[in-house]
Amino acid sequence: MSDFNLCLNCGACCAYFRATFYWTEADLAAGGSVPEELTEKLNNFRVCMKGTNQSKPRCIALKGEIGKSVHCSIYENRASVCRDFDMAVNHDPNHGCNQARKYWGLPPIPGYCPN
Repeated sequence: MSDFNLCLNCGACCAYFRATFYWTEADLAAGGSVPEELTEKLNNFRVCMKGTNQSKPRCIALKGEIGKSVHCSIYENRASVCRDFDMAVNHDPNHGCNQARKYWGLPPIPGYCPN
């Protein structure tokens, strides 16, 4: 696979899943890096990115047009749930990636064959 990052013209996962994580990731005093004003409290332990806790989710940090050209406005400070979500590739398939792509009418990542 080339060095080209397919995520830069996708963004489907950011407008399909709820991005939920432990509250300290959005608390600067606790060492967090996610801007607190971009989060929504779910309970005493969990927050999510604003925009992702609705029937038609879209992360507030996602900029651009899904399937065309996108970027995360807080990429360097994104939550662990975002850091840990990989695109689907031959050697390490991510069913969630292609599930989100399918929802947005995008083809599966080339070379990925779901079971």
